[in-house]
Amino acid sequence: MTDLFSVPLRAVIFDMDGVLTDTIDYHYRTWQRLFDEEGIPFDREKNEELRGLSRLDSLNAVLGDRELPDAKKQEFLDRKNQYFHEFIEQMDASALLPGIAELLPEIEAAGLPMAVASASQNVQKVCTQLGIADKFQKIASVYDVPNSKPAPDVFLHAAKLIDTEPQACLAIEDGASGIEAALAAGMRVLGLGDPQVVGRAHIVMDGLGGVTWADLRAQFETAPAIASSSGL
Repeated sequence: MTDLFSVPLRAVIFDMDGVLTDTIDYHYRTWQRLFDEEGIPFDREKNEELRGLSRLDSLNAVLGDRELPDAKKQEFLDRKNQYFHEFIEQMDASALLPGIAELLPEIEAAGLPMAVASASQNVQKVCTQLGIADKFQKIASVYDVPNSKPAPDVFLHAAKLIDTEPQACLAIEDGASGIEAALAAGMRVLGLGDPQVVGRAHIVMDGLGGVTWADLRAQFETAPAIASSSGL
């Protein structure tokens, strides 16, 4: 891993949910509305298990052994997406998580391309609503690739789109499946949140509030070994 940390960083790839903004409650409320209508048990604990999963993988995780025709599943997914759009239409820059509004311009000023690698089909719409879509050279989702997280596909796809080798990318994630995906892609990985969830990341922080690009670059380009911290 020391060799990986010795490679100069040339790009940053962000997850969206839980990193740029927090739509977890939106997802919970829209899934809850759908499953209540269908009489399928669902709660916040189950919703947490869906972090980083695609919409179809999320639906299948909740359905478990329940057998549904593909057409019915698609109807569920379309309905859920309709409900979700009602929420994201109300989003603006105030929904950015702490530190993002300051960090993105710093990375941009340093001349590094940025991309988003998200499990959300609505990632472009959400970034536009937040007013940050123009900060990213490319915005990718798991719907652009064969396999969703924890497979590395979306991170490798994002790196290719911005013409950067994976080992020169820093991936920022908050979900266990996303951490596994970024590690499998061969990237340096910053995990945000609970160490029990993101502890496999190279470095763990509570969040990005007050964190500068200089802070991140110092840690991820000079670290002599894997380290974890709750902040800087």
